[in-house]
Amino acid sequence: MTAACDVAIVGGGPAGLGAALQLSRLGLRRVVVLERFGEAGGIPRHCGHPPYGMREFGRVLSGPAYARRLVLAAEEAGVEIRTDTTVTAIRPGGVLELATTDGAQTLTAGRVLLATGNRERTRAQLLAPGLRPVGVMNTGALQSLIYLEGKRPFLRPVIVGSEIVALSALLTCRRHGIRPVAMVETRDRPQTRRIDMLLARLMGVPVLTGAELLSIEGAPRVEALRLRHKGEERRLDCDGIVFSGRFTPEATVARQSELALDPRTLGPEVDADGRSSDPQVFVAGNVLHPVETAGHCWAEGRRAAQAIFRDMRKTPERAAGARVVPGEGLRYVVPQRLAAGAAAVLNIRTEGAVRGRLVLSDASGRELAARAVRSYPEQPVRLSVPALEPAALTGDLTLRLDRKD
Repeated sequence: MTAACDVAIVGGGPAGLGAALQLSRLGLRRVVVLERFGEAGGIPRHCGHPPYGMREFGRVLSGPAYARRLVLAAEEAGVEIRTDTTVTAIRPGGVLELATTDGAQTLTAGRVLLATGNRERTRAQLLAPGLRPVGVMNTGALQSLIYLEGKRPFLRPVIVGSEIVALSALLTCRRHGIRPVAMVETRDRPQTRRIDMLLARLMGVPVLTGAELLSIEGAPRVEALRLRHKGEERRLDCDGIVFSGRFTPEATVARQSELALDPRTLGPEVDADGRSSDPQVFVAGNVLHPVETAGHCWAEGRRAAQAIFRDMRKTPERAAGARVVPGEGLRYVVPQRLAAGAAAVLNIRTEGAVRGRLVLSDASGRELAARAVRSYPEQPVRLSVPALEPAALTGDLTLRLDRKD
């Protein structure tokens, strides 16, 4: 079965729905959102706590209420949302191969937006030691069990990780009578702001940093987590383990579609408009940069929609411009390419907490943009880059971090 649409959006989370609504408001008649789950709305569907929605709707909402508002706004604007539809590949010419409950289908689109988000790494990917008893899961599985299935998987878990999603796990537990025993971080310091980590203290949950996980004990259920902390071996009695954070892009479709991937983010490589190596495929949201807030992804989807709308008025062109090469102390940068004539904002992550100066320079060493930076480990860092002249793009651009002790 073959159908045609103006824009096909792969992924019905905040980035995809934000883009769909914006495209509809710009006048495109047929915008189709393809969502693999039975309900659109993305990760916020099973984050039952606030705050969501201030940027989008001017009010504080819970995750499920926010997701419903996004879906309703898109549907009222005439966007077609197809659930239980998995995109298996995007072929040249805007041809999408679909797996649906009615069998295999294809959909041809003038432009495609990939907005598949990201996921937490599995315990196997984190190389966590010990047995495999019942009660070990990531934050997404915890929230799905509680908010979507109405189940409470344990009463006294240990949360492994200290990124912002670990605080989401804490809030989920608190709302459902679950009392975490501790928050354990294998790195030397929490991975989010000190003020955010006050939540754990207010909830009476100790935070153990610099801990080495030794083993998970128990059969058939979790009974304890054994670790080494400050040189001493400890046993934390618990009935569950939640591995939080350590996100990776949900880039399966990108790989199967042979889009160029960035070795640092593991997501698609894009230019400042979000255009991938396929000139008809654009990308937005957390598949590009694990991980940003829902509000940021929504805004990024809207910006991608505007770029797509402009691009549809001309013949598709391959991403051009100079590559941005991040130096020592920088984990990644998005976008990975900059073209002449348009300003851009670089989304950067540093390796750990840093204090210093970020500098973007051309092949001759001339500074093109710079800013002071003082960041915690997982803080999104932005660098505004003015419109560049072609002469600045004759070779790779270098992004460096000049540290201050």
